Amino acid sequence: MKKNINLVLIICFSFLLVFTGCQSTTNTRSLRNTGPTGKVVIYTSIYEDVIEVLREDLKKQFPNIQVEFVYGGTGTLQARVSSELAANRLGCDLLLVAEPSYSIELKERGILHQYRSPQASSLAFEYDRDGYWYPVRVSNMVLAYNPRLNARNTVPNSFYDFAHSSSVKGAISMSNPLTSGTSMATVMALHDKYGIDYFSALGRQNITIDSGSVALGKLETGEYKVIMVLEEAVLKLQQEERSRLEVIYPTDGTVVIPSTIMIINDRYSANKNTRAAEVITDWFLSPEGQNSIVSGWMHSVRDNFPRLPYGAIPTHEILNNAMPVNWDSFNIQRAIIQYALEDAIFSYR
Repeated sequence: MKKNINLVLIICFSFLLVFTGCQSTTNTRSLRNTGPTGKVVIYTSIYEDVIEVLREDLKKQFPNIQVEFVYGGTGTLQARVSSELAANRLGCDLLLVAEPSYSIELKERGILHQYRSPQASSLAFEYDRDGYWYPVRVSNMVLAYNPRLNARNTVPNSFYDFAHSSSVKGAISMSNPLTSGTSMATVMALHDKYGIDYFSALGRQNITIDSGSVALGKLETGEYKVIMVLEEAVLKLQQEERSRLEVIYPTDGTVVIPSTIMIINDRYSANKNTRAAEVITDWFLSPEGQNSIVSGWMHSVRDNFPRLPYGAIPTHEILNNAMPVNWDSFNIQRAIIQYALEDAIFSYR
């Protein structure tokens, strides 16, 4: 009799476990299917191969949201946004651009949607306290050289020497500040530190304006001795192609560039899908989203994030010797700096 009772109890308990498990699975699926739906378009300057990773991760996380990425350099995207605003409608719902000054400008113009993300308290970098923009990734402008062809002590280890050392005249390169947001942020920082004459010095060095990928290729062959380039571009080559090119974190300060994410106000957004844009923003700032960012060789914006990009030094070490950038004055001085660049650098070419 006792054995029969025990058997009945075991059967009942097993049935309860199966029922609870099914109910739990049903609830999970229910929650998964009750989130935002529809389409969200993201304009971004993130590398296209990183975009592919982000697209797959977002598809897994939000199967009911159709996420479309449109890639372009920050300058190209800004021109596109300006053109679309003339018609009072943008082709995107979210913007991920190179640096914060553009976010500050769009906030002031009333283009952005206010959203206070619950992830904000975990961020290690400055964000808009009103909730109009957040940092989503950190890019660092550094120098790079080829140790197979040049000893480190024979090439500039600072941005100052990059512009003044005669030993590398005609063998240096940087990205175009008129189209690259990170490059423009860098020259702004260099202007604040060294003044307008810094650009004339670059011009006298016969600096070449090249894309990062082209410059890295010429650094491999020895056409360039040292280049100004994003850290992530070098780290990517080191991991994927076993490149021996090395990063130099400049002794006068790495230019640290937190790139921002912002939601477009429904008045201007392509799909008026604000709630979907909000949950995607939260994902980008979350540990899961930041893991995808770090896998793309960029530093996390979260405090004490446990991972670093492949081959990078710790983020706090970079921040301890970072060259300041005044993001609030960026837009005010942008036109002045662009004119100075064209007059000083491009006139030498």
